[in-house]
Amino acid sequence: MCLALLAQAQEHTISLDKSKQAALVYSEAIKNGKLDIASAETDVKAAKSAYLPSVSLTGVGVYGFKDLIGPMPPMLEQGINNFYFAGASATQPVYVGGKIRTTNQLAALRLEVNKIRAKQSVDSVLLVTEQKYWNLVNIQEQHKTLLANEKLLDGILKQQNDLLASGLIARNDQLKVKVQRSKLLLNKSKLENGKKLALLDFCVYIGIPYDSLLVMQDILVTSSFPALVATVPDTSLAKNDSYRLLQKSLEAEKLQTRLTRSDLLPTVSIGANVAQIGSVNSGLGSSFMPVAMGTISVPISDWWGQGKQDLKKRVISEQKAQHNFEVAQNQLKVGITKAWYDLTDARKEIQFAKENLEQAKENLKVSQDNYASGLIEIPELMDAQTSYQEASSAHVNAYANFQLKVAVYQYFTGNLDGTIKINH
Repeated sequence: MCLALLAQAQEHTISLDKSKQAALVYSEAIKNGKLDIASAETDVKAAKSAYLPSVSLTGVGVYGFKDLIGPMPPMLEQGINNFYFAGASATQPVYVGGKIRTTNQLAALRLEVNKIRAKQSVDSVLLVTEQKYWNLVNIQEQHKTLLANEKLLDGILKQQNDLLASGLIARNDQLKVKVQRSKLLLNKSKLENGKKLALLDFCVYIGIPYDSLLVMQDILVTSSFPALVATVPDTSLAKNDSYRLLQKSLEAEKLQTRLTRSDLLPTVSIGANVAQIGSVNSGLGSSFMPVAMGTISVPISDWWGQGKQDLKKRVISEQKAQHNFEVAQNQLKVGITKAWYDLTDARKEIQFAKENLEQAKENLKVSQDNYASGLIEIPELMDAQTSYQEASSAHVNAYANFQLKVAVYQYFTGNLDGTIKINH
């Protein structure tokens, strides 16, 4: 009992929620997604600055070792060997064909796109973490199955040893049981090595130190039959991030078309200038003189030249984007529907696996009784044991596969947060 308690104390368990939390903190893709959002936010701020006046200051100073302008009495009693200019200007766009507004909308759209992509990274990490987690749960349950069958074979082998010692069977019968047990031990060794590799991969992915004693907290509840909370696939695409990206892509095409069209429209701006010129120590100079100005530019030649053709190309690109949107939207619905049918097939697989396991269990019991009664030989009993072992493994696999299909369906419908629940 003390040894059992010591072994249990040495094991470290981790839940699915803890695994997801660790993976979300560690993921480089998620970190890059946050950086992309921060970069897009700077673009939004930069685009907003276009609404503000453009202000510049100018200063020029010239000094000559000789007079730049010689004395010209009586107007200029002494020569000028220096010159300065100081000025400031401010320009405010009044109308640029809607280009500033459209540019701001594009920047805001890129920010939304980066946020959606960041969420996709989160969902992808959650999905992969679930897949790796349930794969390890499956391995743990498969190990229990092999241990149960090993115990069964050990019992048969002990019986064979007793019968052989009594001279009631040939050594060949005992060897057949030993061969069967050796195969099981080989499968057990392969499974244990596979677990070590899967565990290493799991730890690396979620960013925790490798622990050979780490155990997944969940088990596969194979005693009951899982039921779905819905009877039809959810193809509304309401929470599908890929669909939202398609929508944003279509919006971006429309804004790009509007931006190209703005190149054909007139632009109007106003501004103000102040300047002062003079020379130090010469008595020449001026006060700051304000000047207001306004400009208007009309790209007339673009109405029938390159600008018009660029606009036509943009309209064509927008139409193509609309067609691609319809195709991609249908493909997403097909993908969700496929994920749903995969889920329902996995549920049916559990039903068949349960039936096969019950039949294999009953067949093994009958074979054991018949062997004890001398009605069958040891090869038939080994065949029954093999069928039972395979059925037990398939039974566990079916439940693990169901959990994986649930995760995939939730991923496609945007419900990895647990909105879709599976009732046991």
